[in-house]
Amino acid sequence: MSSNIVLGQNQYGKAEVRVVKITRDTRRHEIEDLNVTSQLRGDFEAAHLEGDNTHVVATDTQKNTIYAFARDGIGSPEAFLLRLGEHFTSSFDWVTGGRWEAESYGWDRIQAHGSGHHHSFVRTGQEVRTAVLVRDGAAAHLISGLTDLTVLKSTQSGFVGFDRDKYTTLPETTDRILATDVSARWRFKTGTDFTAVDFNKSYADIKALLLEAFTEKYSHALQQTLFDMGAKVLEAHPEIDEIRFSMPNKHHFLVDLSPFGLDNPNEVFFAADRPYGLIEATVQRDDTVPADLAWAGITGFC
Repeated sequence: MSSNIVLGQNQYGKAEVRVVKITRDTRRHEIEDLNVTSQLRGDFEAAHLEGDNTHVVATDTQKNTIYAFARDGIGSPEAFLLRLGEHFTSSFDWVTGGRWEAESYGWDRIQAHGSGHHHSFVRTGQEVRTAVLVRDGAAAHLISGLTDLTVLKSTQSGFVGFDRDKYTTLPETTDRILATDVSARWRFKTGTDFTAVDFNKSYADIKALLLEAFTEKYSHALQQTLFDMGAKVLEAHPEIDEIRFSMPNKHHFLVDLSPFGLDNPNEVFFAADRPYGLIEATVQRDDTVPADLAWAGITGFC
């Protein structure tokens, strides 16, 4: 092999470990549902170059560790990832860091006879909660987020004043449907004492703020609404340094009902699934310290 060919950055692990934890210490059971990925970084050169697996923590071992840790409860996806990251970086001298990711799926109690059932649940369909932990030596970067939060406002949105050239056919409008699937990830300040953060409370509050900001102002463009949503979160949560969004514009086109002798006073629409506008941006503090390593491996903005 040529002497000028070397091993670059690398990581490995077990992807998408589905784990469901039922807490049944009382008649009223609790459910926690995660999809967890564990990837380790460190001294794995010999495995790649020599086939020497001495330092390899088997991906099956990583899977089993996830299940074993779930036995003691999950609590929040962020807290669970922090436990995993601490375990792998402290238990194996050659593991210097890694990347741990989780999706969390929500369940509600089925309503029966006027109250939530003790042990029967129905999947909630609003959004998927996400978390990513990246460790590099002593530094830990934690990113929380959500995907597939579908929102729509039926008025108080328009789109005018955009540039026009010979290929522009889109008419201006001051009253349109604005709809999107919100994907957002927010990064906690580097050095945050994660033991002092109630991640479940933080997540619920940030989701509520995103929804409030979507409703509050007349939207001149999805870009403006995106920025307002991010700014509202940063103003309320000083522990968050930046928030990144990926938001498709889910177009709704007014249907022409005139061939049927009917008017359409902005009431009947065709919901197009593609093509769609895709708006992506980062909203951050002006003194934010970049943390490129934290975002490595996250496709696009979210």
